[in-house]
Amino acid sequence: MRELGQHHPVAALLKAAGLARSTFYYQLRTLDAADRHADLKAQIRMVFEHHKGRYGYRRVTAAIRQAGHLVNHKTVQRLMQQLQLKSWVRPKKYRAWRGEIGTAAPNLLQRQFKATGANQKWVTDVTEFKVNGQKLYLSPVMDLYNGEIVAYQMDRRPSFELVNSMLKCFKQQRFTCVEQLRKTLERYIHYYNHERIKLKLKGLSPVQYRTQSLGA
Repeated sequence: MRELGQHHPVAALLKAAGLARSTFYYQLRTLDAADRHADLKAQIRMVFEHHKGRYGYRRVTAAIRQAGHLVNHKTVQRLMQQLQLKSWVRPKKYRAWRGEIGTAAPNLLQRQFKATGANQKWVTDVTEFKVNGQKLYLSPVMDLYNGEIVAYQMDRRPSFELVNSMLKCFKQQRFTCVEQLRKTLERYIHYYNHERIKLKLKGLSPVQYRTQSLGA
């Protein structure tokens, strides 16, 4: 109808097609709206696929803005829903293992989880992964200043030695990378530090934020 309308009266075409004028113009507006967001949809899909489905609409919006494009986060959210792009669920924290009962460590942080500079406050935890019925435990050390992973260790079972050896790994700069999952986690940690933006860090990755702060 749109193409024929350039050479024939629209009223005659509508009559021949048995189509109401209001319906025709509603469909035109719908098509125009879709075309208006075609470039944005392409950008959204590119960012989403580049980060392998790890970004929700807020991070996708921040990445597009970082590239120099003005975009509203609600528009990105709506278009991602239309494109059925949804970030995958994060792995659950391991809660079952309680370890040996001993003296509780002093609460040095006192719930002060912010730091004004790098290497002031480090925290660690253990995360459990399951692959084909087998388990792998990851113990990273995170710098609270910028969320950067400064050291990590992996093992088949959770223990204090996992955390302790991770700190000695850090000192000797030796990391294990034998199995496919280990390699994947190592690549992800590098990606997390260097590429994955954090909204509270002004849309920068942890390393970008630390580097920018040092240069300021």
